[in-house]
Amino acid sequence: MWRLYAEYGRESTPQFAVGLVATVLSRLLGLVPPVVLGLAIDAVFLDRRAYRLAFLPASLVPETPLGQLRLSVAIIAGSFVVGAAFSWLQNWGWNAFAQRVQHALRVDTYDAMQSLDMDFFDDRQTGELMSVLNNDVNQLETFLNDGLSSALRIGVTVLGIGWVMVTLNPQLALVALLPVPLLAAFTYLFVRTIQPKYAAMRASVGALNSRLENNLGGIAAIKAESAETFESGRVADASRAYYDANWDAIRTRITFFPGLSLITGVGFVVTFAVGGYWLVVGPPWPLTGALDPGEFVTFIVLSQQFVWPMAQFGQIINMYQRSEASSARVFGLLNERGTLEASEDAPDLRVSRGRVEYDDVSFGYRHAGDDGEPVVSNVDLTVERGETLALVGPTGAGKSTVLKLLLRMYDVDEGAIRVDGTDVRDVNLRSLRRAIGYVSQEPFLFYGTVRENVAYGSFDASDEAVVEAAKAAQAHKFVRNLPDGYDTMVGERGVKLSGGQRQRIVIARTILKDPDVLVLDEATSHVDTETEALIRHSLADLAADKTTFVIAHRLSTVRDADRILVLDDGEVVERGTHAELLARDGLYANLWRVQAGHIDDLPREFLERAIRRQARVESADAPAEGE
Repeated sequence: MWRLYAEYGRESTPQFAVGLVATVLSRLLGLVPPVVLGLAIDAVFLDRRAYRLAFLPASLVPETPLGQLRLSVAIIAGSFVVGAAFSWLQNWGWNAFAQRVQHALRVDTYDAMQSLDMDFFDDRQTGELMSVLNNDVNQLETFLNDGLSSALRIGVTVLGIGWVMVTLNPQLALVALLPVPLLAAFTYLFVRTIQPKYAAMRASVGALNSRLENNLGGIAAIKAESAETFESGRVADASRAYYDANWDAIRTRITFFPGLSLITGVGFVVTFAVGGYWLVVGPPWPLTGALDPGEFVTFIVLSQQFVWPMAQFGQIINMYQRSEASSARVFGLLNERGTLEASEDAPDLRVSRGRVEYDDVSFGYRHAGDDGEPVVSNVDLTVERGETLALVGPTGAGKSTVLKLLLRMYDVDEGAIRVDGTDVRDVNLRSLRRAIGYVSQEPFLFYGTVRENVAYGSFDASDEAVVEAAKAAQAHKFVRNLPDGYDTMVGERGVKLSGGQRQRIVIARTILKDPDVLVLDEATSHVDTETEALIRHSLADLAADKTTFVIAHRLSTVRDADRILVLDDGEVVERGTHAELLARDGLYANLWRVQAGHIDDLPREFLERAIRRQARVESADAPAEGE
């Protein structure tokens, strides 16, 4: 809680101070009516003591019983009115403070998560991260708003009641406060028991959110495979795990609250019994002295008020434990550090020649802290501005990984990648990625308009520039025919557009960016042959003065590349032009025969390796047990 305030609450200190002061004054005013009531009984009705109030000068006290009664009514009424005003200020202050902290914390957590490299996201599920950003941050806001203010109210109430009781009758106050040590011990036991249960519950929420998010994202595949029953079972299992964890915590919680109420209730009964006996018979041993009826009434009313905060105390402890589990997840995410070493004062990348070099590059994906098996080994290549280098090979050969290393989605394990002689690890990461245009085989559109998606990353681009980029990507014609043209909403992930249309929007985005280096990872995989030809013509114009990398499974799309690199198991096994590679009659030639339909001409060794490779890829892609 201190870290939460120190890092996110300091800017909202005025709201915090208003809530704190208003809470204190509101609760102190709540103690006024029972004190004045007891005094009125003894001083006005029974005439057993003088009319004296600590906060009221004696000169303001009327001398007649009727005047004192009127004063008592005025003080009680005034305490309710002023208390209500402070209560409003209290709610305003705590709500404003909690909402501001919640906003700052969520934005900061998202920024911290967004800055992490791809290794982090490879080991996390989207639903789990959504649970942290939404549910856990909201849980902390709830505690700051309700829990913290309630804890302060209870503290002020208990201390105020204790002070009033001790002032009126220290001996009876001791009786009334006897349950406090027992309450403390009972609460400590509850905290020790409930803490691990809330941690388990928060984890199960993340798992359930991940399952729901995954299924909603793949709803088309579920329907296409008639897998509704299967997925309902998996959601039921995840929901049941959350149910069991939550119910385990609930059983502990519902046992604790009645226990608190019972202890405080026993304290009230004992206070009533001892005080009543004192008035009727006399002070029970070992108590001594006198007890006025008004004092007894004040004790009874305050004891009843004492029962409420003690019962609420359990709710606050419960709320705190839930928040502690949430804060562990939120600050755990904030404490994450990426594996990419990036200096804040690193210079921007300045591209002049456009020369890209891979110098003996090797890389392996890391899983749960392990280095993992290498997926790229000893890659050497050089591409000059105006040249096009194609990367081809079987599925899982490492083609996309090679180019993701250029973007520093991951850092190389060995070797170096240089642009114009500068290691990409030594330049500002943002400037590196601004210099590279990347079109993946899975086009991603954000919820918004066509115009917003084309201009994504080039946010200050003019409408004319957006249209020209769309024309170059062969997207203008279909965009113009959409219901609202460039202002048409594309839906979540571009669901309202076809795969080919989404691909052309992403290509238009890259054309608008006008990068120095162009990376095309199956850029035309979702379009028909005619549209592909048009797009390739546009991309050829775009790539004329750029350093261009192309990944393709359809070898016909890269036959005109300046050079072709053939990868197998992460290593470059062949390189040359289309004609040179065919003449070599190696892996590239066999892949060409596959796509040309000459299956009978393939050597047996190639087919056997293809079978083993496919089995290895499927094994790597298989979900872990329980997923």
